[in-house]
Amino acid sequence: MPMYVAGEWRGAEREEEVRNPYDGEVVDTVPVATAADAELALAAAEDGARAMRALSAWERSEILGRAADAIDGSLPELARTISLEVGKPLLEATNEAKRIPDLLRVSASEGARLHGETVPVDAAPGGAGKLAFTLRQPCGIVVAITPFNYPALLVMHKVGPALATGNAVVLKPARQTPLTALLLTRALLEAGLPENALQCLTGPGAELGNALCSDPRVRKISFTGSTAVGEQIARVAGVKRLSLELGSNCPLIVLPDVDLEQVAAATLTGGYVNAGQVCISVQRVLVAREVYGDFVDALTPLVGGLRTGHPLDEATGLGPVISEAEAERVERTIRDAVEGGATLVAGGGREGAVVEPTIVGDVDPRMEISRAELFGPAVALTPVAGIDEAIALANDSEYGLGAGLFTADLGSALRFAREVDSGSIQINSSPLWRADLMPYGGLKGSGIGKEGPRYAVEEMTDLKTIVFHDADS
Repeated sequence: MPMYVAGEWRGAEREEEVRNPYDGEVVDTVPVATAADAELALAAAEDGARAMRALSAWERSEILGRAADAIDGSLPELARTISLEVGKPLLEATNEAKRIPDLLRVSASEGARLHGETVPVDAAPGGAGKLAFTLRQPCGIVVAITPFNYPALLVMHKVGPALATGNAVVLKPARQTPLTALLLTRALLEAGLPENALQCLTGPGAELGNALCSDPRVRKISFTGSTAVGEQIARVAGVKRLSLELGSNCPLIVLPDVDLEQVAAATLTGGYVNAGQVCISVQRVLVAREVYGDFVDALTPLVGGLRTGHPLDEATGLGPVISEAEAERVERTIRDAVEGGATLVAGGGREGAVVEPTIVGDVDPRMEISRAELFGPAVALTPVAGIDEAIALANDSEYGLGAGLFTADLGSALRFAREVDSGSIQINSSPLWRADLMPYGGLKGSGIGKEGPRYAVEEMTDLKTIVFHDADS
């Protein structure tokens, strides 16, 4: 499948295979773009930015609406592509695909509503007789760098708002999962997007990322990925807007006044969807000591009932992680925790890129499985004395993306909401819950900036102030 650069679908001197992580089957091949391709894309994006800025909000909205309708009509193809290149079960891939049309429509709506405000300058000395207001305008060229785990959703959370507000986009999808991004690029172009308004480069992130992010023509970078790469982007970016959605290790707190069966079901979904490869996946569960054993008893059979298998098999409840190397890392982290004194409650095995759904109990909060981002199908259980210790441990992390609490006590819920340093707080739900229209982004090492169409369109526009003076003054 070719990439899209400078108004045409093109190949490159080298190609590489995209493989299903479950069995290594080749799904397709894509070009390996170079720094020269990145330069072509940026030069074309300058023309694309001018073309997009010349479109009215209504015209941009119509284009995104047509793209949404087209994607609605090809959901099976999109879902199958997601499933094969990520390895996630087809049902999960279908649920991801179904979110894309509505996300495009919401982005179009927010872009069309973008506005400034009047500024009461006559309240300042010398301001009498003057009229001031603000306008928002597109920032120009947006570079969008996206991860493998949600190759449609996280692409559209960046591309949709950027296009809705009149920017041009250079999209660099994850090297493991470029096919979904190329399908979405095709849908937007066929919907009437100006030919240089969107580029999609496939290939190595290290070479392409540095070339794109350091270029002064780029006015905004939206990146989702590891904290280490986010720090590198910040070092090379120079003076431009940054949105960085980085790592996490989300806590879920369980107090004794809850239905443990309900919490176990939420933990199952929160911890094992997409094989745990979700930024807001449940990673550490801090359980009140008096109900710890009962919670383990409720969760264990649910996790044991997850069936691994080929992602296109409808009976598969848990697919592989993205590569065998990542599976080995997850397996090693689990093994180190057990060797350090934790209890292997369930799972722990590995075959190729498939890691068994795993529960690790009695985890010391100082262990790597409780401190680093695991990004795999395992949860770490730690007994706690109560809400005070739970809040302290929830905050004892370099990350702060999502956190959840199950309780029937309003006071505990309010304390948790106020005191836990996290971008998203879920009460009586796992941290995994997200609505696409809500603000989404982390604190501390989990990044800067917000996604969600309304919030992204503000971050992808520049605000300027206009003051009218009386000609006679």
